[in-house]
Amino acid sequence: MQQAGSLPAAALFSRIDFGQGAVAAISGGSDSTALLILLKNHFDRFLPSARLIAVTVDHALRSGSAAEARTVAGLCRELGIIHRTVAWEGAKPSTGIAAAAREARYRLLADVARDEGLGIVVTGHTADDQAETVVMRQARDEGPGLAGMAPATLYEGDVWILRPLLAERRSALRALLTANGHEWIDDPTNLDPAFERPRVRATLAGNENRFEDILATASKVAHEREDLSHRAAVLIGRHASRLAPGLIHLDPAFAAEADRLAVLHVLRVMLAVVGGTSFLPDNDRAAALFAMLSAGTGRATLSRTVIDVRRAGIFLHREARGLPAPSMLSGGAVWDGRYRITFDDGVAGCVIVPSGRTKARESTAPGGDEAPASLFRAAHAVEPAVWQGGTCLGSPGEPWQLPGVAFVPVVAPFARFLSGFDLEVARAVSELVGASSLPMPPLKAPAGSKATANA
Repeated sequence: MQQAGSLPAAALFSRIDFGQGAVAAISGGSDSTALLILLKNHFDRFLPSARLIAVTVDHALRSGSAAEARTVAGLCRELGIIHRTVAWEGAKPSTGIAAAAREARYRLLADVARDEGLGIVVTGHTADDQAETVVMRQARDEGPGLAGMAPATLYEGDVWILRPLLAERRSALRALLTANGHEWIDDPTNLDPAFERPRVRATLAGNENRFEDILATASKVAHEREDLSHRAAVLIGRHASRLAPGLIHLDPAFAAEADRLAVLHVLRVMLAVVGGTSFLPDNDRAAALFAMLSAGTGRATLSRTVIDVRRAGIFLHREARGLPAPSMLSGGAVWDGRYRITFDDGVAGCVIVPSGRTKARESTAPGGDEAPASLFRAAHAVEPAVWQGGTCLGSPGEPWQLPGVAFVPVVAPFARFLSGFDLEVARAVSELVGASSLPMPPLKAPAGSKATANA
């Protein structure tokens, strides 16, 4: 296909290492249709052995959605592209439907990628989508969120969601399609004022100056967020240690660091990770807490995490309230937002429960004077333990009597969606707690840049 001069596929995709191939999300709208055609051209020219698989998610929210999916399937047959339609099944929520649909869409796309042995999903988000996203986040006063969507996001630790068209305007993509005789489907919900995004889209229409200002804001905040992530990662490497499963130590020099923004960011990340919460604690509450703790002694709780400040430093462990009720082992399940459970056969009748104070008192604190024994016991008491009948088979940090059982630490705030803006701090804290290693993003750094490509 002849390319429009302003949208050469080689330039759009030159920074992406597609490896064995990619899943391309296509709804049939102009953006995703143009993306698919550009990808097809690129793969044919430069990656003839890689696989390109188009996937349409039928959310089943409109009567015509199934027919639209069939139309997309027909286009893919004409282009010689493998196509899959996957449906969002089950009951739909009565509120927050847009967010729920987005969650379902990414889950279904990632499932296809995994089934096909691919680690990349490519979406058609444009500069228009980026501007709309930033405006919506401005309305909710989401400071770091003003960076908008990242060029790549890691989904559930193993699938990269790439957005190579974030610098391109929708009008240019439509011009490309029209010039090459391709049509697209207009989703009526994109014009429905009952939804937030169409309302924002209407306010931006024709206001190019505001549009450019919004994108400039997004770029500025993105650079600031990446820089903060880097500085926070440095502080974690310099001051943080894991004394035992569930017990994190920040040495006394941490509180004296001059970079207060990075110090506070580290504290917020650590509170969420230790407490197993999906969101970082409120910035103002964390700042007030840090101001109180900067005195050198004290004890407080935030985000399900106990912060115990002593002369030896700051100690963090999960609080004893709100722990999960006893439950059967379930492979792949996440326990308390802190551990992913894996196991082999032979776990019939096994139950997972918090270790509790009695089991903690029986444990032996590591030697040395790194922390009082009471802190090790407090951290151990909230760790998971596996029981079979009346026998405790073990808990994290102990030898297991049941081979094949493992509790892999989870970095809760980054476990589902990890924006590349936060990649460095996420990698640092993952290494600290012993979580699964994070894959490198499939984006090459721009020519002349020493930095890792954001993801």
